Amino acid sequence: MIMTSIKEQAAISRLLSFLQDWDNAGKVSRSHILNSFIETNQGKTAPELEQEFSQGASLFLVRLTTWLRLTYMTGSCLEKLLRAIGIFLSSVNSNRYLIEFLEVGGVLTLLEILGLEKIKEEDKKESIKLLQVIANSGRKYKELICENYGVRSIAECLAKSKSEETQEEAQVLLDSLVHGNPKYQNQVYKGLIALLPSASPKAQQLSLQTLRTAQVSPGCMLLWFSFKHGKLTIAFYSCAPCRHEN
Repeated sequence: MIMTSIKEQAAISRLLSFLQDWDNAGKVSRSHILNSFIETNQGKTAPELEQEFSQGASLFLVRLTTWLRLTYMTGSCLEKLLRAIGIFLSSVNSNRYLIEFLEVGGVLTLLEILGLEKIKEEDKKESIKLLQVIANSGRKYKELICENYGVRSIAECLAKSKSEETQEEAQVLLDSLVHGNPKYQNQVYKGLIALLPSASPKAQQLSLQTLRTAQVSPGCMLLWFSFKHGKLTIAFYSCAPCRHEN
């Protein structure tokens, strides 16, 4: 018992020292801390993270989310910061971390990142990946993204992005949101249709790809679309009788 108590005290002391180092660190030092954290903890489960942080992993997560909210508009270490948060959110049995992240407005912050012109494409891609993790956690989380005008933010990012990798990640996210999300399914579907006249050929391709696999309610059913002589033709049918548009 005494040896266990000594080990526990030593572990807690290391945790407090680590947190103090983070609190006192500048941007460069925090970047190094993030690098080390990502390298050491990639792929760990939630119990493993708790063991690593002496049952105090949430104390580090709250520091990461606080720094994200304070600095995301400047893009400071943003990619590393998002990847570090992703280790928590994507870990097995991570529901506690997910709730903690959402309670401080994490979804809205991630969506706002997508609309910032000065943010690098790599940062936006990491933000989309975190939104994928959240969406894949269940229906209520998909609804939360949609309630925060997520469909519009994601679709605009897909249309405007200069990076095909970022566009592809956005398409994966929209595909997730259009399935298993009956409350907002038609909203996502209409967002995909709005991408079809996009000036970006990649955005057109990805939206068509998603529409082909989407299972939508009868109230918004796409029947046919094609390219002919370089022009996109769309025909869709509403469940209201005799309504057909080209």
